[in-house]
Amino acid sequence: MTPLTTGEETRDVRRVLEFLNCETPEQWYVAAPDNVNLLLIDHANCEKKAAGTALSLLYRYVDRPELLQICSRLAREELRHFEQVHALIGERGIDYKHISSSRYAAGLRRCVRTTEPERLVDTLLVAAVVEARSCERFLGLCRVLDDELAAFYRRLLASEARHFQQYLSLAQMYATAPFDDKLAELLTIDAQLVLEADEEFRFHSGPVLTLPLTPDAAGKNTPAETVRHVV
Repeated sequence: MTPLTTGEETRDVRRVLEFLNCETPEQWYVAAPDNVNLLLIDHANCEKKAAGTALSLLYRYVDRPELLQICSRLAREELRHFEQVHALIGERGIDYKHISSSRYAAGLRRCVRTTEPERLVDTLLVAAVVEARSCERFLGLCRVLDDELAAFYRRLLASEARHFQQYLSLAQMYATAPFDDKLAELLTIDAQLVLEADEEFRFHSGPVLTLPLTPDAAGKNTPAETVRHVV
């Protein structure tokens, strides 16, 4: 298995795993190979939404020079990722069509306060949590998908970990009060959303259960273990 490029990138991924409250249930990864079409379509949609988040921040906070520079680069990189996923969809003969969104991002966004600067800080924290969860799933997908897709997701690990850190750093920069409680709330909701069963398989869904989730299914060969093999 191809290693991550540098020790620094390895540390960044480990930092993401330590940041999250839980790992994705193994049953989600078990279902991924049989749902590759949905996985790639929803991943492409997620990349577009991630670019949209960065662009929205660019338009809304024109008086924040550090944010403008970072979000401009983030938007370009997210759109580049969209292009890469869309190319894979085309190469595999998959029909890129509209599908419904998972409840994940909307569930996190409901916690964003409506007054400033709390709105900005909460939006940045939500973005950091989403990037962290995406990075964790990229890592787990490396061991269950075919070689081409595993290599693709391995290449995205470092950038996703960096995006997480950039959003978290911006939140720290612009916060006027400690946000530990808000971050803890968001991480709790993230865990609930990825552990609870969902009706449809999506990139950020919980497991789509046809059988009861057993302790083995919830914890076997999880991403925290996988990082030792990838790195």
